Amino acid sequence: MLEDGFCVCVYTIFLCFMPCGIFQDQEWNPCPLHWQADSYPLHHQGSLNYQAFCRHYNRLLIYSLNLLYVLVFPGTDFSIDNLPLPRKAHHDWALFHEESPKNNYKLFHQPVITLFNYTATFSRHSHLPLTTQYLEGTEVLTSLRYLVPLRSKNNLRKILAPLVYVQSDCDPPSDRDSYVRELMTYIEVDSYGDNPASMDADGFYRILAQYKFILAFENAVCDDYITEKFWRPLKLGVVPVYYGSPSIADWLPSNRSAILVSEFSHPRELASYIRALDQDDRRYQAYIEWKLKGEISNQRLLTALRERKWGVQDVKQDNYIDAFECMVCTKVWDNIRLQEKGLPPKRWQADVTHLSCPEPTVFAFSPLAPRRRSLREMWIPSFQQSKREARALRWLVDRNQNFSTQEFWALVFKD
Repeated sequence: MLEDGFCVCVYTIFLCFMPCGIFQDQEWNPCPLHWQADSYPLHHQGSLNYQAFCRHYNRLLIYSLNLLYVLVFPGTDFSIDNLPLPRKAHHDWALFHEESPKNNYKLFHQPVITLFNYTATFSRHSHLPLTTQYLEGTEVLTSLRYLVPLRSKNNLRKILAPLVYVQSDCDPPSDRDSYVRELMTYIEVDSYGDNPASMDADGFYRILAQYKFILAFENAVCDDYITEKFWRPLKLGVVPVYYGSPSIADWLPSNRSAILVSEFSHPRELASYIRALDQDDRRYQAYIEWKLKGEISNQRLLTALRERKWGVQDVKQDNYIDAFECMVCTKVWDNIRLQEKGLPPKRWQADVTHLSCPEPTVFAFSPLAPRRRSLREMWIPSFQQSKREARALRWLVDRNQNFSTQEFWALVFKD
């Protein structure tokens, strides 16, 4: 039975990696290997997990062959528990991290991010930038499919608040909930959880499109970390009131297409500004004029969408995972050819700009207000501890030997 299973595992290797060409033109070619923490052969109860068993032996087999040149790590799953050590001299590491920064803070510090040779992250400085990963293209921004005429929105103001807030992740590192609670003391806000399971996306979009303003607050504050929270109101013809990426101005469709929370010293000032726009059709219309005319003036945004090698919800294009694998494969092959000519290979290296996030902060609008214990109190010490974890991990990886979790944590908390 083991032999039969092992044969299936070997077949799975070929099935998974043929797109990059393990065997092509009668030659063995180098290939990337995805290294994930869930590829253990046993369930936690100790019983055999057949799929994980196969993944485990796939990895061991390919890792032992000279075929392997690149190991690809999903950022959220990047763990100290099962790193491929010792790291061979010709092994490059690639990081794919498109998810929230809060999922793995160790990656955001210089000792760890510089372990990787190639990156695909939300940062524009990444080797494969994923900054626009939530935006299908310019056509959804200029589309009038969901646009509700301003006259209708003004009539709906009899039953709807000027602002709507959609969120499902409470007390994230951005501390957005504290800001919204304070804002609600100065202006009416309708609040929804994320898209209800009983309602399709189109129906939910049509509800949101009736509002004049949407609070578009990210769960983390990092350069170029921009999610559907920002793009969704722009698609719907609603003005986003945005808090999140400090570099958001670089990605606006036009100079007057969003209200930036960072430009207001206090929620009461923001509320006052929104009320003024709500009562002045001419000033409000200025924020959606670009959409009505179908004009995107931001050349950075246009260039990024035009030049990216992947698509979003587009079967005619590669997705960003495939695009990253192909980019890495191309760079590996370029270096192999250089070495065949007796030339030194080009060294690819990540740096701190590939994932840039400051330490989380919390809002404190009233020193007399009672402290509200919540998850938000966890994020700052978690970020601070992640610096120690990053230094410890880098020391252990540079030592280039397997290590235990006990050894890692002892190093983290060493005085």
